[in-house]
Amino acid sequence: MASGRGAKSDYRDFGGFEEMSEDRSREEYNSGKTLRILVVEDHSDTLQALSRLLNHFGHDISTADDARSALDMINAKEFDVVLCDIALPDGNGYDIVVEAKRKGAVKAVAISGFAARDDIERGRKAGFDFHLAKPVDFHELRSVLGQIAA
Repeated sequence: MASGRGAKSDYRDFGGFEEMSEDRSREEYNSGKTLRILVVEDHSDTLQALSRLLNHFGHDISTADDARSALDMINAKEFDVVLCDIALPDGNGYDIVVEAKRKGAVKAVAISGFAARDDIERGRKAGFDFHLAKPVDFHELRSVLGQIAA
């Protein structure tokens, strides 16, 4: 399925997560600081893969599979990072990030199949600090989290 404006990509493979787990140590991938990350993603396989990957990186992970659950989590806990899909079944990532930023200092990372220039600009205006297009490259994600942890 093509990604970009008007299309929501569906991906299952997270770039060799199994090989990474087998071949390299956690320390090699760890950013040095444990981040409290809320992952918001409605595709269950993607949510599971991201959670496992981020846990492998040594981060404290919470998950939500829709906007309502994400907002409940934001109101219940403090996070350093909200890693959020844009298109959700009951809302959108823009509203989630606005609420997260209203509550406190948090970095927001969009993960979306919507990656046209105007989509990225809309995300920036809503409060996203980074925008990663699906399928997300785990090296790029690790780089973004490293910047946030620094």
